[in-house]
Amino acid sequence: MTVTKEVRKRKLKISLIVIGSVLAAIIAATGICAIITAVGNAANIAKAQSFDRVVIENQLTPVEDGNGYWTFTTDRDFKVMQFTDIHIGGGFISQQKDSWAINAVAAMITYEKPDLVIVTGDIVYPVPFQAGTFNNLAATKIFIALMEQLGVYWTFAFGNHDTEVYSYYSRKQIAEYYEEQDFEYCLFKRGPDDVDGEGNQVINVKNTLGLITQSFILLDSHSYIDRDYFGIKWRYDNIHPNQIDWYADVIAELNAENITRLGELEAAELPENPETFEIIKSLLFFHIPLIEYKDAWTEYVDNGNADTDNVSFVYGFSRETGKIVFAGVGEDELFETVYELGSTKGIFCGHDHLNNFSLTYYGIKLTYGMSIDYLAYSGIHRVGAQRGCTIIITDSLGNFECHNENYYQDKYATQYDKEVVNMD
Repeated sequence: MTVTKEVRKRKLKISLIVIGSVLAAIIAATGICAIITAVGNAANIAKAQSFDRVVIENQLTPVEDGNGYWTFTTDRDFKVMQFTDIHIGGGFISQQKDSWAINAVAAMITYEKPDLVIVTGDIVYPVPFQAGTFNNLAATKIFIALMEQLGVYWTFAFGNHDTEVYSYYSRKQIAEYYEEQDFEYCLFKRGPDDVDGEGNQVINVKNTLGLITQSFILLDSHSYIDRDYFGIKWRYDNIHPNQIDWYADVIAELNAENITRLGELEAAELPENPETFEIIKSLLFFHIPLIEYKDAWTEYVDNGNADTDNVSFVYGFSRETGKIVFAGVGEDELFETVYELGSTKGIFCGHDHLNNFSLTYYGIKLTYGMSIDYLAYSGIHRVGAQRGCTIIITDSLGNFECHNENYYQDKYATQYDKEVVNMD
């Protein structure tokens, strides 16, 4: 059968109409999603800005010291709140879950009234099939609006989800945004240009004698390696060698600063046991856990959930499956360096949302923060045992203690209704 020219034209016309209709439907759907996203994000920013400012009696105000480090000065205990894995999506799919996350963070900060909030990564989660967007800056702006409204000082370390390979904005661009906007309460610094990552930073606490009593050091634990661009193989990076060198240099620098200051004080001004200030006390914060978290947990479990010569249980549980601890897949010398230098007595991370245990391993406390996540793990918005914050109290001698607080306690009154969850 011969196909006439008219028939071919008619078929071509029908094909073009079908293709045009499909394209028009895609464009219309994209436009509708964009409008819904914009409206939803505006609503969540408005919600973030609706909370009352947190009233902190005699709130401490940090200043930049000669090294460019933010420094708080006090002789009293200093209170840090660690949040992790907040996972604000910032898209049309995640708007309700984003709203719950905002409500949770606001309630806990309002009650606890911390001197400093440290977020150990994954503030945002712009994964398109769960959040409905690639725009990681939009989600970032929601969290910034909340924290600046609450009026507490805060900073963060990057997590793997904050800047995915498909996100609109790179790690560098997000870091530059934080610095360039000059927010009133955000203390984030990008860190040295010659050190890998963004947000390698130091925040110090000094006493009124000018001695450093505690140093909070944050590191970028990076993202994925071995061509696992989308993270589907869980091939996570490690802290890089030049970051470890930088950490060691910071400890040496701060030790020298304290020793110099001790030499400047009159005998009558010297604190009791001044030698305890010659090696500064410090805590480390980053997103992806070290392999030593797994080593410590495995040794504890293999011993019948009982302490060993190397490991002592502090608190918490592990509900992750598979690897249990999803650490970097390579080797790094951070833990060995921490142990050798003798300054850092606690390491705090996030990343594994269902782990919140704390173990002391070779004298160093390895602690998971409690996650906020309502979005990333399937069905996690329906369960609540893992959701909350970690409270860290440091004293004037550099000692510290930490503990977890679950969000669903009655003391954390919320401005908006709490969701109903399973606490098993």
